[in-house]
Amino acid sequence: MSLLRSSLLVGLGSMASRVLGFARDVLFAQALGAGPVADAFLAAFRLPSLVRRILGEGGLNPALVPALSRLEPNEAAAAAGGLLRAFGLALLALTGLVEIGAGLIALLLAPGLHDDGEALGLVALYTRLAFPIVLCVTLASIGAAILNLRGRFAATALAPLAVNGGLILALAVLEARSGLPLAQKAAWLAAASSLAGLVQLAIVAAALMRGRPRLVRFRASGRPEALKSLLLAGLPVLAASGAVQVFLLAAAQIASFWPSGVSWLYYAERVMQLPLGLVAALGSSLLLPELARRYGADATDDLVAAQNRALDVALLLALPAAAALLVLARPVSTVLFERGAFDAADAEGTARVLMALSLGLPFATVAKVLSQTLFACGSLRAALAAAFAGLGATVAGALLLVWPLGPVGIALGVSLGCLAHAAALVPGLARFGLWRPDRRNAARLARTAASALAMSLGLVAAQRVLPQDQPLGLAALCLGGLALYALAAWATGAVTRADWAALTKKA
Repeated sequence: MSLLRSSLLVGLGSMASRVLGFARDVLFAQALGAGPVADAFLAAFRLPSLVRRILGEGGLNPALVPALSRLEPNEAAAAAGGLLRAFGLALLALTGLVEIGAGLIALLLAPGLHDDGEALGLVALYTRLAFPIVLCVTLASIGAAILNLRGRFAATALAPLAVNGGLILALAVLEARSGLPLAQKAAWLAAASSLAGLVQLAIVAAALMRGRPRLVRFRASGRPEALKSLLLAGLPVLAASGAVQVFLLAAAQIASFWPSGVSWLYYAERVMQLPLGLVAALGSSLLLPELARRYGADATDDLVAAQNRALDVALLLALPAAAALLVLARPVSTVLFERGAFDAADAEGTARVLMALSLGLPFATVAKVLSQTLFACGSLRAALAAAFAGLGATVAGALLLVWPLGPVGIALGVSLGCLAHAAALVPGLARFGLWRPDRRNAARLARTAASALAMSLGLVAAQRVLPQDQPLGLAALCLGGLALYALAAWATGAVTRADWAALTKKA
């Protein structure tokens, strides 16, 4: 399969999942608003959602792909089976502990609610109902990494749609029942998320069982040391590959001390995750296996070249996305979320938080790409150290800025964390001789920035004549901005015919 077809399949699946997630969050806002019940539900949903996003973006791929690619097919299948068995047992035990200790976990997830016993009780209830999804999506993610390694992308691209699709169906059913209390709606949604995760796992499991040779064998591995190394690498890899999600989790804990702060941050973050999640999914599913092959073949120059071109593509997507979110934050928040229990003040608060988060989007995207190179080289320590640097910057920045700016200051802290994370990855790459940006990077960055600026100016001008608070007006702004950016990118040379030719080459 060509790189273009693989990219399109993974990209379309990732985009479809995020569009459904977008629709789900629009319905969340309509059904739950941004009050105490919404804060309780979203605080409880934050932990399962964190795991879903990390794993959905290929969070375990950095541990699995390089290690499994070095094994013979039969050994890899046995190691994969042992890994699924070990993770399954560990996650069952973890789920049991969460069900027992949900009250303490609720306090950790939303410390700002420590004086509100009723709200904390709701957080604990929703955590118990929603946490089983973690078991399902983790096992599904391991299966997806195995499928991606063997070039089978269809099931891994489509399976995540089950969760958001199932929640949308549940929301539609609940909204049809008028008069249902908000707290009960949230409880049913939490339970529906776990059921939808089970459907996702079933789809991936069916794909693993099909075809020959078998990709998974549930028997004792002939090389137990391979299984041991995979298990030991799992947690550090999750922390490093899901760095931005961890930053946002820390930010949500600080936001719990402000009324509606958790809700505003959640909805703004969901908008930002649309472009960031696409780059992350492409990086873990397509870029990482390619980098691992080049590193294994001792083709350092080729690896650096692949990394530099990946940076070009990532910024080609991230810079215009960040600019568009900055310019269109208010109409996006109004059109997408302002309905039902979500009022104009909530839309305005969400818009301000979104503007602050958009500043960190390019840095988060760069960090996603650079992390893949360290993962391919097996340097988990450097990747993890960079993630901790970003987390420290996030917490320090949020605590300093929250007092004068409120939730907006927390979002700015997240953006500072993304900047620190990207910067901290550079020394790790330099130690391997893999940080060598070339003139083409600088020229492409300048052209991309110029194209994004042209698009931004066009959007500012168009806002004066188009109705911003109407879906059709927002759609016209988005499509028009995309068209203007594409024209500017072609005119400035940010995108060329050679890029398209390179994309369609056989992988």
